[in-house]
Amino acid sequence: MEGHAGTQLSTLLRAIPRDLDMADAAEADLDPDSLAHKAWHVLRGQPGIGWVTAGKLLARKRPRLLSVYDHVVGCAVGQPRSFWHAMHSALRADDYALQRELLVLRQTAELPEEVSVLRVCDVVVWMRHHTDHQDVGCAWE
Repeated sequence: MEGHAGTQLSTLLRAIPRDLDMADAAEADLDPDSLAHKAWHVLRGQPGIGWVTAGKLLARKRPRLLSVYDHVVGCAVGQPRSFWHAMHSALRADDYALQRELLVLRQTAELPEEVSVLRVCDVVVWMRHHTDHQDVGCAWE
């Protein structure tokens, strides 16, 4: 991105820690007035960038903090008021049970630590649901 929006996005991304896991993040890191949401809105304000693309770009830039949310994932998990907050709660529930399970899956699959827990979750949800999503069609869309 170029111009003011590019500068604004770069500034926001520099302020969002690269090493912050969603499970360890504070609620404020995911709130509507958070840096991550501001970055999402900057991206959404660009021609041709929809909500899915904006989210996937941010998940790519901050894979430990931000998860992919697209039509397939939304159909599989529903439409929470805030997907980021719902994921945050799910990862922390029952003394971080889901977080630990995803870490075990990553290790079992012999994936490098650079593959975030959120990416493991994204792939599991997408792989589990994408065929049904295509074949049956989801009411979510």
